[in-house]
Amino acid sequence: MTETPVIDFHSHMGAWGRHGMDDDVSLVLRVMDAAGIDRACINTVHFGDPKKGNDRIARRVSLWPDRFIGAAFITPHYPDEVIPELERAFDHLGLRFLKIYPTYVRRAHDDPVYFPVLEWANDRSLVVMSHAKFRFDDESVTIPGRYEFLVKRFPRVRWVLAHAAGGINQEAVDAARQLPNLYLETCSSGLANGAIEFAVQGAGEDRVLFGTDMPLLDGVQQLAKVVTAQISEQAKRKILGLNAIRLLEL
Repeated sequence: MTETPVIDFHSHMGAWGRHGMDDDVSLVLRVMDAAGIDRACINTVHFGDPKKGNDRIARRVSLWPDRFIGAAFITPHYPDEVIPELERAFDHLGLRFLKIYPTYVRRAHDDPVYFPVLEWANDRSLVVMSHAKFRFDDESVTIPGRYEFLVKRFPRVRWVLAHAAGGINQEAVDAARQLPNLYLETCSSGLANGAIEFAVQGAGEDRVLFGTDMPLLDGVQQLAKVVTAQISEQAKRKILGLNAIRLLEL
């Protein structure tokens, strides 16, 4: 598999004290090298002002353009700033996809508070990554139900469900199998036996993306889940890099 670029779709930059995460780029690069990760898609959700985080991500990409791919972050806390910051992040900073973090807003991305963000993303056929469900969700919420609504309302958005292939997640697999433009990402703090196999069998090898959640999780460990999975070599190549290359048009 050495011919396949390994792309980590879910990685963070910046300091996050409560998780023991510092802003040590050299350490991230050493772990990437040890794991054989060629490029990492980096985002930061650590600032109340998205401009600060997006600027920091853009600087990291400019310094290490062969190692990092930038993902923008936006929050609907300041609705008048949402569209100008999206335009700046994508048209001027050159970031490649969007990360949202509804946990901060305590409203999920199928709530109208996110509609201006998603309408803009839909107009541009952007990739949007988010957690699929949240602790504050009503018990009636399901992943297939949530994304059936989102796919219908925003049909050009390509959705990446963070962590959704990291465990045995029947709802996520059902949603990806039933709906277009849904991708399941592999990082998780748990190591459910057969999780990668379950995602590939249920959603298809074209719908799974490798991610690590570095530096919150160990990139070597997260890579091992895919490399040791009982799936075909071609499926591993797709998950580790080819699907990300196609999705982001790298």
